[in-house]
This record gives sequence, structure tokens and C-alpha cells, in this order.
Amino acid sequence: MSVPAMHPRPGSLRVVAEQIEGATGLRVEILGGSLVMSPTPRGKHAGTIRRLRRQLEARMPSGLAPYEVTSVAMPGDDDDYCTPDLVVLPESWDTDDAWLADPADADLAVEVISKSEKAAQITDKNGWYSAAGIRILLVLDPRFATWSLYTHPRNGEYHGQLAGEYGDDVPLPEPFGFSLDTGTLPVYQ
Repeated sequence: MSVPAMHPRPGSLRVVAEQIEGATGLRVEILGGSLVMSPTPRGKHAGTIRRLRRQLEARMPSGLAPYEVTSVAMPGDDDDYCTPDLVVLPESWDTDDAWLADPADADLAVEVISKSEKAAQITDKNGWYSAAGIRILLVLDPRFATWSLYTHPRNGEYHGQLAGEYGDDVPLPEPFGFSLDTGTLPVYQ
């Protein structure tokens, strides 16, 4: 006698994700209904986030703050969320009891590419951010010492893109209006 495959019912994916995180220590996201697991950032990955966060905090517009380990919801679907490496939200997030941040509140999401990520994974995640309406997405790629800045999300795609290499400044649009120095960011060996 065969046993039917067990698939999480709608509304339970988050429970499954939390169980996986607790059992394995992996970071789990739900992107478009699929569980996506990745190791927690270490070494140069974490160093990239730390260096970027310091730059942001030094020049952050009043009322905004960068947050790590903060998940952002897909509008209308609490079982679809992403956890950027860094996200800029209103400082009121400090006292919010919600588990998922509203993407309308996210002024910037930052993703640092891991050594093992594949091009399709990166493209899928960029599409998720655009579909969620994240206004600005910065993708840093320490594998190749490059960066891409995405703006103007519409219909699941970013319609503004600027790319550069480490050493080139990243010009953040409003509400920031300043540039980030990529010359000090570590590169994977």
C-alpha cells in the first residue's frame, strides 16, 4: 500500500520553515511557494554586511535604520517571504511585534551572493524582490567583485539597473542620496 506524499497545506509552510531552521541552523525563506535554504553567513559574507551596515548607519536619513535577520513578506501572502542580508526600514521596526516586515516599508534590501549560489537562484530572488515592490535592491557579488543596483520595480521586474565593480561607488537614490564605497569589501578566494 502506498502512502500519499505529505505536502504542507497552505498556511503551514512557515511552520515547516521554522522547524527546518531549528533543526539544521540553516536560513530558510519561502520564495514563490518554495522552501529555499542557505547556510548562515560566515566570514567574508558577514564581513561584507558589517562593512556595508557601518557605511549606511553613518549617513542614514533620520527615521530609517538597517536591520539584519529581518524577513519581508510578499504582499497578501504570509507564507511567502524573503530574508535579505540587510534591509532598511523605519526605526519604528525596533518596537514592532510583527514577524514579517511590510515590503512597502523597505527602502533598500541588500543581498550578498554566496559562493555556492547559481545564476537562476539569483535571478529568481531578484524577481521576488521586484514582485514584492522593494524599491531598491543592491546585490553584491564577492565571487566576481561586482555589484548591481536595481530600482523602479514594476510587474515583477526592475526597470532601472546600474552595475559596477568593487572600487566603484554605488550611488543610492533617494531617500538616501549618498554613495556606498565598495573598495573595502572582501572578495571570495
